Parts: sequence; C-alpha cells; structure tokens
Amino acid sequence: MDWLRLESSDQLSSLLEESHARPILFFKHSTRCSISAAALGRLERGADRLPAGLQLVYLDLIRHRDLSNALASTLGVAHESPQLLLVHHGRCVYHASHFDVRPEQVPAVDVKN
Repeated sequence: MDWLRLESSDQLSSLLEESHARPILFFKHSTRCSISAAALGRLERGADRLPAGLQLVYLDLIRHRDLSNALASTLGVAHESPQLLLVHHGRCVYHASHFDVRPEQVPAVDVKN
C-alpha cells in the first residue's frame, strides 16, 4: 500500500481540506500494539478490497499523539487504536476500531455528493 504519513498539523489541515475533493482514509496505528499490527496487516493484505480513489493516510500514534487528538477533536470521533476514519467533505463518514478494522467494510463514497 502507498501510505501517506501524517506528520504535522499543517499536513492534517491540508488533508481535511483535500477531503472536499476526494475521500481520505486515515489509519491510526500504535506501533506498540499487537492488535494494531494485525489490523495493519489486514489492511495491507486486503488493499484490493478498499474502494478506489481513496487517499490513504498512516498516523503513527506513538510519535504523533497530538495529531491523533487533533483529528479526534476536529471530527468528533473518540480516539481509539487501531482506528480507521473515512473523511469526506471535512467530516467522518465511517469509522472502525480494533478487530472491526477490515478493508472490505470501508464503504465507497460518492465523490459527486
């Protein structure tokens, strides 16, 4: 998978703005958690089952907990780890955590709406 790594608040702001043009899929990953590692593996093995056209964004929670907190606050979705957040038009339209992180569960988003 071709992940864009989220590493700054300016980058987060740009991605949220970009979500008005195309959906952004954030994956919040704890590098110290075996459940998170399993979720990452499921995503990478099942990348072909993700909807087309998503910008895939990887957030390392250990290095960037501040960005995770900002994302949770901005979107109004409680922090969990691991966690998927599908953002379209600046709002979270789907989220899943822990063992519910599965590529086949991520809904397609109509970019015209």
